[in-house]
Amino acid sequence: MGELRQTELVVIGAGPGGYAAAFRAADLGKKVLLIDRDPELGGVCLNRGCIPSKALLHISKVMDEATNLKRMGVKYGKPKININQIRDHKNKIVSQLNSGLTQMANARKVEVIQGLASFISNTELKIQTETGNVSVAFGQCIVAGGSTSALIPGAPKEHPSVITSRTALDLEDIPERLLVIGGGVIGLELGQVYAAIGAKVSVVEYLPNLLPGTDLDLVKPLQRKLKKQCEFIQVSSKVTKVEPNKDSTLTVTIKNEKGSSTEVFNKVLVSVGRKPNTGLLNIEATDVKVNDHGFIQADAYQRTSVKNIFAIGDIIGYPMLAHKATHEGKVAAEVASGHPAAFDVRAIPSVVYTDPEVAWAGLTETNAKENNIPYEKGEFPWSASGKAIAMGINQGKTKILFDPETKRVLGVGIVGPGAGDMITEGALAIEMGADAEDISLTVHPHPTLSETVGLAAEVFTGTITDLYLQNR
Repeated sequence: MGELRQTELVVIGAGPGGYAAAFRAADLGKKVLLIDRDPELGGVCLNRGCIPSKALLHISKVMDEATNLKRMGVKYGKPKININQIRDHKNKIVSQLNSGLTQMANARKVEVIQGLASFISNTELKIQTETGNVSVAFGQCIVAGGSTSALIPGAPKEHPSVITSRTALDLEDIPERLLVIGGGVIGLELGQVYAAIGAKVSVVEYLPNLLPGTDLDLVKPLQRKLKKQCEFIQVSSKVTKVEPNKDSTLTVTIKNEKGSSTEVFNKVLVSVGRKPNTGLLNIEATDVKVNDHGFIQADAYQRTSVKNIFAIGDIIGYPMLAHKATHEGKVAAEVASGHPAAFDVRAIPSVVYTDPEVAWAGLTETNAKENNIPYEKGEFPWSASGKAIAMGINQGKTKILFDPETKRVLGVGIVGPGAGDMITEGALAIEMGADAEDISLTVHPHPTLSETVGLAAEVFTGTITDLYLQNR
């Protein structure tokens, strides 16, 4: 039967949402038990996603910047890649952050158990650990079970040359040719990393455009960059077969309107989205409702259909973003502790950490057109930004969507280096109900990239002097 434990609050999953929930609940006086399959806290984001990928993307961006300096009269020799040292650098960063989380858990007296948690009932869990099973009776539970990389039919699951976002960052070697299946956020980020360290990268995307759902004008500068970095990019195309060869390479069949073709790659990165981990939880043993896609249904208070069970993060649906999960985790902890709280946001910013970065918050033009939402916009091209020109990055853009009647900000989109840092001003403007004048009259420092936000608002209000607009 195993050991029987009791706890006031149990949190399943120690990713950004899970540890935030556990730490906040502990700060509010709860006795908390935190469970995760991995030996280290932080989940996919810290250990195999957000953080290690950004460490590697930073390397690739600096290398690209150094190469581009030759246009300004500064020339460096060809970089020497030490894959082992790069991997060690990435691992060191992850380890440092892991250690910080462990210290914070200990300081808050949050008990951590490594194991696979699954439900027995609405009030009891089973934890499979290396030393045996542990049963936990709980008063309340916060489910932060996360998600897993989805695979495609026809691709061998266990072949060492077929990698996912989970294994791509291990950087065991530099493949001569790498195929990225899926032109979404993760695929393009990791593709750029591998291209920077010397792999010949190709991308196949099933839908007509890269970064599906993202405004095309924001994608175009990135697409231009990728075409220079990649062997080929095929959209509206489908990988129908991945066949292993004797030398560990893979023969890939790609089908589109022009017909079928085959290519041989050293590695194939499958990046076609993620699926919730509800299948690992034995959720059927509870009265928690799950939708047709396997996501747990939760309300604005992060409550499920069972009053003592809450759910947050990837496991409740899109957008699957760490910062969303963190805020949801705090809400769940506060509601569980009897405090008034709700996840009530107008805008969740999204960032693609490619080079150039693509970021947006609130309403997009794509979404507005699909749903017949009226809007007006102001946009400022970085080709007119002194700072961008000085940096040699003048292909960016900042645009703001406004309500035609109230002139309030509905959405913001930015493409260019540092877009991920700049988008916060847009998210804040939406949350605070700022209008065009609020932004245009806010004094932005010059010369900066962030002033393009104010200048985009000036374009809309007609007060812009950094551009000449006819028929204003």
